[in-house]
Amino acid sequence: MDHCRHTLEQHNWNIEAAVQDRLNEQEGVPSVFNPPPSRPLQVNTADHRIYSYVVSRPQPRGLLGWGYYLIMLPFRFTYYTLLDIFRFALSFIRADPRSRVTDPVRDIVSFIHVFEEKYGRIHPVFYRGTYSQALNDAKRELRFLLVYLHGDEHQDSDEFCRTTLCAPEVITLINTRMLFWACSTNKPEGYRVSQALRENTYPFLAMIMLKDRRMTVVGRLEGLIQPDDLINQLTFLMDANQTYLVSERMEREERNQTQVLRQQQDEAYLASLRADQEKERKKKEERERKKRREEEVQQQKLAEERRRLPPSLPHLPGASVRH
Repeated sequence: MDHCRHTLEQHNWNIEAAVQDRLNEQEGVPSVFNPPPSRPLQVNTADHRIYSYVVSRPQPRGLLGWGYYLIMLPFRFTYYTLLDIFRFALSFIRADPRSRVTDPVRDIVSFIHVFEEKYGRIHPVFYRGTYSQALNDAKRELRFLLVYLHGDEHQDSDEFCRTTLCAPEVITLINTRMLFWACSTNKPEGYRVSQALRENTYPFLAMIMLKDRRMTVVGRLEGLIQPDDLINQLTFLMDANQTYLVSERMEREERNQTQVLRQQQDEAYLASLRADQEKERKKKEERERKKRREEEVQQQKLAEERRRLPPSLPHLPGASVRH
């Protein structure tokens, strides 16, 4: 009952949220309904030590490949140019709807639903919460956070999701070593994160972790990366930055031990204080009992003296006193 009460209190007594959160935890899905921190975490993206790995598109091979490339080049150029012009012109008429984040959790759930319809249900476990919640959990749990921004219009997005992101060995690595957050840049929540991370091309992956007490981007992977290459790059990033997490864990352990020691000292002080108060209470009660006994003895003595006194004779009218 105490555990159930604590869970309900964490979710402001919202039974549906608490039940859904517990079901998510049992399925291995991170918590959705934990309230985000009052002040969103700031991510350091300006560290000059950020590792960047960019995969360039392979050059066409052979006469047929170059012919296809040259034929499609004008169409691709025209399509993306018109798309950019349209978005630019539309920005003068009305604000980009993606700039208004109204329901970030719904954006995430919607993206996951579309992803599973298109690429299947065999994929890394998506973090079913906002970007801020993912950062907060990664910081609290001292885990790596891998962020994937999905460009719906990019020509390499489909192949990356099908062949790389859904590869069994990639799924195993991500699920066992890090949190995984993803969203489409066509969604307001994904667009907001895109503006913060400033990606150059798609597919885009960013590795974020707690470094020097700040959530920091330690690696950027861009382009159509193959499964084995992705595993090697992620493993390299984790090995290169593991010492920061180990150091932070040690510091937290020291802080926890100090806090436990202080708590034990406070408890010992309170126990001693309660013992002294109990002794004083018993002394006070003993003094009061002694005082009552003395009063009772005194009352008994007075009563005994009254009984020993001779009774006084009544004075009769007309009686004379003889000498």
